[in-house]
Amino acid sequence: MFDPVIAPSGTLLGLLQRGRGDGTLHALAAPRAEALAALNHCVLDDPRHDWQVENRSLYYARLYLDLHGGLDEIQAHLFGAEDHLDTDESRTGLALAVLGHLASYGRQDALLLLRRYAAAGTNWAWALDELALRDDDAGLRALALPVLARFPAGPDGDADLAATVRDAYEPRPWRLWAEDPREAVGARVRAAREQGSFDRWQRQMSPAGPRPGWSVRAVLDWAQEGYERGAVLDGPAARCLAAVAGPEDRPELLAAARHGARGARGAALHHLAASQDPAVLDLVEAAADGDSTDVAEAAVAAYRRMCGEDAVARARAWVRRTDALGAAAAEVLACRGTAQDATLVLGALRGTIRTAGPDAPELAVLVDGAGRLGIACAAPVLRHVYRETASSQLRGRTARALAATDPTFATGFAVECLWDCEETTREVAALHAETGDVRVAERLRRLAADPAEEAEVQTAVRNRIGPDLQV
Repeated sequence: MFDPVIAPSGTLLGLLQRGRGDGTLHALAAPRAEALAALNHCVLDDPRHDWQVENRSLYYARLYLDLHGGLDEIQAHLFGAEDHLDTDESRTGLALAVLGHLASYGRQDALLLLRRYAAAGTNWAWALDELALRDDDAGLRALALPVLARFPAGPDGDADLAATVRDAYEPRPWRLWAEDPREAVGARVRAAREQGSFDRWQRQMSPAGPRPGWSVRAVLDWAQEGYERGAVLDGPAARCLAAVAGPEDRPELLAAARHGARGARGAALHHLAASQDPAVLDLVEAAADGDSTDVAEAAVAAYRRMCGEDAVARARAWVRRTDALGAAAAEVLACRGTAQDATLVLGALRGTIRTAGPDAPELAVLVDGAGRLGIACAAPVLRHVYRETASSQLRGRTARALAATDPTFATGFAVECLWDCEETTREVAALHAETGDVRVAERLRRLAADPAEEAEVQTAVRNRIGPDLQV
């Protein structure tokens, strides 16, 4: 999947793509046709860089309701010829999730569209999961035959069906179908469930990996074998080493961390970092300065896990490095530094934005650190990240940092955050938004009464609602 093209943050489309609260507010004030065109663009061309962690579906569904938007564009997207050519679930997942929320709000047209797609669409499993949460038993039972028809009778089809039933995210439809008296439905689903349970039992009885009684050398060899197969086992191998290694094994572990092959070296570095071995910081620095990029990555990953005072002290010396170890040192200071490190964290925050832009993955920890350390002079930089980042996750973290550093947050960004796409951001807003603003009072009432709103948000809302804001 290609990275989405994000419009400028000052446009209606750019605001909606980012899931910002101002996107909803601007859409409601814009001409309805323009607002619906921008909304459909977002739903049909998912704007998220990481659709597995960023939320948009409830945000867009609420806007469809507010704009009284029709579903013709979504229907054409779901049932077009491209549905059979591009089977990646990210192409239709957002549209199906939006339909699910609309169905929960009582939109019968959204429910019927989900049923049709579950019966005929390529990404039918996602649609079925949405229906499992919202449809009645009769609606789900009617889908049994078209769904089971996707699995031809025979060994291959039965094996695929067993795997699908075993891995189903929402098991409710399969449980209903297992009770069906028809041989082609109930008996087949029950057999698939039994086969899935047997497959799971077989995997549990035949685990791969370390066995009781393994030595340090055996664990290091296992880590190296895994690396040669393309599986990086640094973390699991380090946990195994914690169980089998004793003081007498330290020389072997130090040797592996200095000169071992990549898999064994990464495992040894992670183990020594976890046990806070006094030599590990020098080993990390040597690996970072070495010729192997893979070893340097393992060393930096091991260092990021360290939490002792020695690691923080070394971070103050490494933070000015321009490589991955310098970035990791900045993150360590952001997470575990003290007030004396505020200038270093702020410098790293500014430098990262300057060199990598407002969507750099490293910004998440640095933004958290600015809030944790209460760096007031970081507020202008944080406001820039808030406005420009395309990541709603990063924007939410920035909102929390602004709440701790920016005295204007309660009357500024906190207000629009009440309409944000991320529930954690709405929770921050519910805790901080100035209730003197008439928009805030009305929005708090609506969130408190909305059955689709997250419990944490509603708790924060109700903690803010006083006698003058009773719902």
